[in-house]
Amino acid sequence: MSTLPSKADILDWIAANPTLTSKRDLAKAFGIKGAARIDLKRLLKELEAEGHLEKRKKTYRDPDRLPPVSVLQVLAPNSDGDLFAKPLEWHGEGVEPIVLFVPRASDPALGEGDRILARLQVVHEADHNYEARLIRRIGTSPRKVVGLFRKGAEGGRILPIDKGADKEWSVAADATHGAKDGELVEAEQAGPKGRMGLPRARIVMRLGDPTEPKAVSLIAIHQHGIPDDFPQEVLAEADAQKPAGLKGRTDLRDLPLVTIDPHDARDHDDAVYAEADDAESNPGGHIIWVAIADVSHYVTPRSQLDREAKKRGNSSYFPDRVVPMLPDRLSGDLCSLHEGVPRACIAVRIRIDAEGNKIAQEFVRGLMRSPASLNYQEVQAAMDGAPNDKTGPLVSPVIRPLYAAYAALKKARERRQPLDLDLPERKVVLTEDGKVQSVDFTERLDAHKLIEEFMILANVAAAEVLLQKDMPLLFRVHEEPAQDKLESLRETAQAAGLTLAKGQVLKTAHLNRLLHQAAGTDEAELINMSTLRSMTQAYYSPKNFGHFGLALMNYGHFTSPIRRYADLIVHRALIRAHGWGEDGLTNEEIENLEQIGQHISDTERRSMMAERDTTDRYLAAFLSDRLGAEFTGRVSGIARFGVFVKLDETGADGLIPIGTLGREYFQFDAESATLMGVDTGRIIGLGMRAKVKLVEAAPVTGGIALELLELEDEGYQSVPGGRGRGPRFGKGRRKGASPQRKAAKAKKKDAKVKRKVTRQRRSKS
Repeated sequence: MSTLPSKADILDWIAANPTLTSKRDLAKAFGIKGAARIDLKRLLKELEAEGHLEKRKKTYRDPDRLPPVSVLQVLAPNSDGDLFAKPLEWHGEGVEPIVLFVPRASDPALGEGDRILARLQVVHEADHNYEARLIRRIGTSPRKVVGLFRKGAEGGRILPIDKGADKEWSVAADATHGAKDGELVEAEQAGPKGRMGLPRARIVMRLGDPTEPKAVSLIAIHQHGIPDDFPQEVLAEADAQKPAGLKGRTDLRDLPLVTIDPHDARDHDDAVYAEADDAESNPGGHIIWVAIADVSHYVTPRSQLDREAKKRGNSSYFPDRVVPMLPDRLSGDLCSLHEGVPRACIAVRIRIDAEGNKIAQEFVRGLMRSPASLNYQEVQAAMDGAPNDKTGPLVSPVIRPLYAAYAALKKARERRQPLDLDLPERKVVLTEDGKVQSVDFTERLDAHKLIEEFMILANVAAAEVLLQKDMPLLFRVHEEPAQDKLESLRETAQAAGLTLAKGQVLKTAHLNRLLHQAAGTDEAELINMSTLRSMTQAYYSPKNFGHFGLALMNYGHFTSPIRRYADLIVHRALIRAHGWGEDGLTNEEIENLEQIGQHISDTERRSMMAERDTTDRYLAAFLSDRLGAEFTGRVSGIARFGVFVKLDETGADGLIPIGTLGREYFQFDAESATLMGVDTGRIIGLGMRAKVKLVEAAPVTGGIALELLELEDEGYQSVPGGRGRGPRFGKGRRKGASPQRKAAKAKKKDAKVKRKVTRQRRSKS
């Protein structure tokens, strides 16, 4: 071409040849030589100044187009299972292009958050503009941070809300996302450290005023990545559902199945009924019915609802809200066993003898109609002789038979000896405007225990029936404690003057014997806490390793499909095993049970951490106006950096930094979870009584800082002053720890020496 190309010609060429966009490539394409190159350079600069092109090193490209090789971040699969990706090199002013990832058979499995280098091809489809082919995976999504934004002259900084985070993040002026000073924000890492030595971040979401009551749970939801908005297609599918009819179901509408839940329950997914067994072969026996909402009728495999429910794994419960696994149309309506309306259910009829032993079980897919939705307190009051208008007519036909069946189950429980921990459950009570009104400790009534035993019985029945029918399922697995954890518990017991049997196969009965030894003593809370810490974490798996804590070999969650995906899997397995319909467990699900179990175990832990963090923040807010007040408590944790004390009044855990413990140096022993003063030999251990002063309570982080005033009967007293002149040991046993602790320490030292000698001998042999 002898003449200079027009600007339109240049733009057309770049669009058609995205890999040939350097000045040399353009000159060659248009036949430009010699002095004409200067004119080409001028045209390119004008196009750049006009915003039509963007210079990247020595090449030019249209800023409203993605480069042919781009870095993408993989998004979560959509309702059809397709993977889309977010372009990380988008600089255009228009709508961000949509990229569909097209995998090859040889590609590795990609998940949400993965970063990939991909080759892009422009397409003109209705739902995407580019298709991407993997070149290589280059990492996962950038680190996220939730914190307070502090505006500065050149952007600002983020103060993380994590209790353990002490570093701020810098935010460039063009990465603030419009955040205001003091606002709560979510950000992601944007690159290496800047000039001030701080990691750099870009704000991706503004979460609002951190002082608003709703911010407490909102922080945890975003911090732990819990999905809290349902996609429109999921809501639409839920809204389109219709109540199930009687076709193909057993009619249970005349059976007085009642729901018994907390007074503020948001859903009702289980109902119960019991009656005496009139069979001559079972004198004193009982028939127990447990009916569970038939969620599987509405949430079918491969549906939009199913994909979203599996993604969430479970519902998450906070003092001010619930993040449900299912949309409210299902969780609060069609799947909730409300009184007086027909509801689809899967029910089990169980026969037990007078001693609580299960004789037989039979599952049915039914339609029920509950005569009453009751709460624990009113059921217990009715049984204790103070019925209200609702429970009065139900005392003889429903409530007393339930308690009679529970009395039999209690005998079986006592023989089975499940782990019997005595740890009070705390509940944060909020006012109508979301402020903390009080922190209560939940009373355990027989009504609570009744429902618990009925649900355990139904869960066992479900697992055993599926095993009999050779049908795969997800078991609830709780493995026995590790040996090192048991040894630590044994040492703690010995230091308290108690014993834990050794040299035999561990059973929950052995641990219960220890707990009963400690009951009613000053060491009771210490032993209960230490026993809980020695336990492994329960999880879901298609492999059956038993449930140690419940002392059961076959156990699968069946009773809460509204809020747990694991239970939905068990329901589908029952449907397939009994041939009740086409909505049973699929071959694909059977093949992927291991991965499903791992995923929902992870989502369960995620929810537990978020719920715990939220409670910590509410407790810190509750205590924030009582700085300087004195509290009593018990040492609940020992770390290299300090001592945690659980306050009696609220159950809140506060930290006493190790630097404030006094003049002497304290050595940390991780195995025994103790701190020992090198000068005095004083030992600070789990369970010791303490008197403390509240120094700091930060609602945004949930952090509580304490000052130690007195420690148990060791004569530990406070002396006014700063670091090095803080608390010291006063009068009392000044020459070291108690004889029990000395004996335990000496025994532990001997054991270490023996283990060392044994290892040396083995290495020489």
